[in-house]
Amino acid sequence: MLLEDGIEKLEVPVQGVPSMHEADKNQEPCEDMQFDSEEAARAFYNDYAGQVGFVTRVLSSRKSERDGTIISRGLGCRGDSENHKNESIMVQKKNKGREGCMAMILVKREKPGKWVVRKFVREHNHPLRVLISKRRPTFDEKDKRIQELTAELRVKKRLSAVYREQLLALMKDVDGHNEHISTKVQVVRNNLRKLEAGNGHIQHR
Repeated sequence: MLLEDGIEKLEVPVQGVPSMHEADKNQEPCEDMQFDSEEAARAFYNDYAGQVGFVTRVLSSRKSERDGTIISRGLGCRGDSENHKNESIMVQKKNKGREGCMAMILVKREKPGKWVVRKFVREHNHPLRVLISKRRPTFDEKDKRIQELTAELRVKKRLSAVYREQLLALMKDVDGHNEHISTKVQVVRNNLRKLEAGNGHIQHR
């Protein structure tokens, strides 16, 4: 697909670069959006593609006839690569121009330090992939989580031991108190029996 006459289509992936654009990374591209450089525009579209769920590629490039510098860049969706893997090379070549994904962005250099979005196509003709935020944890992240859970378990074990000691001490105090009450009750019972027997001598304790 050629965005402009005489522009050669490139099939190379876009590599991430540090972003220096003015727009928020969570913002969707739109026409007239400005960037500080062509690299910033590519980084922004790469970030956007990662959040939405597709892989980017360079669609076109135009250079200045005066000094040979890039003056416009077309970036687009690589398409449903999973489905293309199951097709033969001949089928891919046959359907390439007819079924390619049209989602793309075109940025042009208006003047030094000012790159402007002049075209943006949002719609894709294939299912989008799982967002990067839903990726599986890496081994380092799993190890870190295991260490955190192990530390929490140690703390809970120490607290459990402290609570157990406190509970045993409380039960010991309760047993001692019950024993003291039992002794008092026994003394009262003995005094009542003596009173009933007519013995005026009462035991004190």
